[in-house]
Amino acid sequence: MVRPRLLDLFCGAGGAAMGYHRAGFEVVGVDIVPQRRYPFEFIQADAIEYLSETGAAGFDAIHASPPCQFYSIMRNLPWLKDREYWDSIPPTRAALQAIGLPYVMENVERAPVDGVTLCGQMFGLNWPDGRPIYRHRRFEGTFFALAPAHPKHYRTIQAGRMLGSRGHTGAGDGRLVVNGRTRVNGAAVGIDWMTSTELSQAIPPAFTEWVGRHLLQAVERAA
Repeated sequence: MVRPRLLDLFCGAGGAAMGYHRAGFEVVGVDIVPQRRYPFEFIQADAIEYLSETGAAGFDAIHASPPCQFYSIMRNLPWLKDREYWDSIPPTRAALQAIGLPYVMENVERAPVDGVTLCGQMFGLNWPDGRPIYRHRRFEGTFFALAPAHPKHYRTIQAGRMLGSRGHTGAGDGRLVVNGRTRVNGAAVGIDWMTSTELSQAIPPAFTEWVGRHLLQAVERAA
């Protein structure tokens, strides 16, 4: 059976890609930064330029995860608040809509992304000791899907505990703080091929496997 092809823009090290692969897509990633551990075919290029130049010829759907720093709450930290970041959502959305293929755009919860919010607790993602992983992400698409039930959160994640407290604590986005140093638990989010830095920015494959199944239906309807 021939798999439909998905273009994975701003692909990073492939957390989203793995979910789409599991949902049934053949995935090709594009990123301006080399991604040696990307698990599928990879093209190094500016994502929006590549999309505009190729028109996504040969692909059936597109996923895009444009940079999130402009929308992240982390930019309010004292050592980051004076930096300038790219407002990535409007130009990415315009480029995707110009192509006309079924698409998904993903970003952090505070970003102006019109769609569903997914959370690790919707997919049973937990630390080995049972503590919850949240890692909220917003997904906008050319299709409508009713998100899984969003369980109530019984733990409060405090910035201090995530960014530098002493001791050993679990952060709800899949990060682990050990003696003030932040690490990421790859097994907890379903990823075992990335470095800690890559993991800190990755989408859990469970998210895009769920999204991918709905996207697959949209591709089939568009065929």
